[in-house]
Amino acid sequence: MSRPGRRAHFALAAAGCISAAFAPYVYAQQAYNQAYTWSQIREKFRTSNPTLKAAQLNIDESRAAEITAFLRPNPDFNLTADGVQIAKNMGVWRPFSGVVETPGVSYLHERDHKRELRRDQAKQSTTIAESTYLDQERALVFNLRTAFVNVLQAKAVLQNARENLDYWDKELDVQRTRFKAGDLAQVDLDRLELQRVQFESDFENATVNLRTAKIQILMLLNERTPIDRFDVSGPFDFSEELKPLEEFRNTALEARPDLQAAVQNVELARIAHQLAVANGSTDPTFSLWWSHNPSFSNPFANETIGGSISFPIRIFDRNQGEKAKTQIDIGRNERLRDANEALVFSDVDSAYFTMLQQLNLLKPYKAKYLPLATSVRDKMSFSYRNGGASLLDYLDAEKSYRDTRLAYLNLIGSYLTAAAQMNMAAGREVVQ
Repeated sequence: MSRPGRRAHFALAAAGCISAAFAPYVYAQQAYNQAYTWSQIREKFRTSNPTLKAAQLNIDESRAAEITAFLRPNPDFNLTADGVQIAKNMGVWRPFSGVVETPGVSYLHERDHKRELRRDQAKQSTTIAESTYLDQERALVFNLRTAFVNVLQAKAVLQNARENLDYWDKELDVQRTRFKAGDLAQVDLDRLELQRVQFESDFENATVNLRTAKIQILMLLNERTPIDRFDVSGPFDFSEELKPLEEFRNTALEARPDLQAAVQNVELARIAHQLAVANGSTDPTFSLWWSHNPSFSNPFANETIGGSISFPIRIFDRNQGEKAKTQIDIGRNERLRDANEALVFSDVDSAYFTMLQQLNLLKPYKAKYLPLATSVRDKMSFSYRNGGASLLDYLDAEKSYRDTRLAYLNLIGSYLTAAAQMNMAAGREVVQ
């Protein structure tokens, strides 16, 4: 083997060894820089967002309140001492010789299921706390989905800007060849060179917008990953089929957590009224005591017990105010439930017609305007190269293509944002 051949063989072997040595590192970097899908982003958000974590503690606090609500009243212990001599009698003063100690216990017995109603009230409050948490999660997931769409849109716009810049660089190479051949004037070449500034500006703006969109989604995830090592992936496209409006409405009526909370508040108000009625009833207190003292009627009974029962006479206060207030509160919560139901229909209808409008624009863009803008640009480029069109016409066709393409990408972004709005309005993901 010749010396150049041996050198080439050695170089290839060395390159193979280096590739084998760095293969695990490259694989680790690729795994570290993986792009998150929407489902991965959503699960990561649910486990790491501090606002959601704080909201979850409200549910735990409400469950702890259930324990307090169902506790029985504590019994009371009392000790009385009677018969302490405070003055001499016939010259005799024995102050403690005739003291009678009487220990006793008493217990308040709650009637009309007050304790059970307090437990039911606390459990219903926990149910409302869970629905409130789901509603807060619904709003935050919408913000997350919007940020996710913004990243996808920024990536698409950046890719479009990069393609436009590459296209224009190739076009400039052709025009420079024409200039060298004497087929193009210096002023026309300068105008074409100057046009590149716009493409560079579009590219830099798209880069900044992508970084800004990533910062927003990292903030929602409470993530400290460097921006260059974080990415998301997903389809940046639209579906031409749209379900009927009534189907979205029915889904929202079943799944919207704020509507469920409104219905649950009505039930809570009813339980509160039942508790107010129960609190208007009389609760007796039973007492029992023991004493080491002869009875007045039986001097031989040194060890005695006694008992009593007492209860308030509810003449003036029968909890009338709370009964009336809780009865009114039932009607108020029913009106709020009706208002929330109307809000659900409004949100669904608004999101539906927004999506419908975006689809009505996207369909002709995809079927007609994008191919037409591309065709016009290519034809004007060919005509300009062959002297059949002016430079101004060519630049105008190029600008029209860029504007049409950018408008199409922005429309897709608006459609995906409207789809996220529909998911929020329906209370679950009904549009992927």
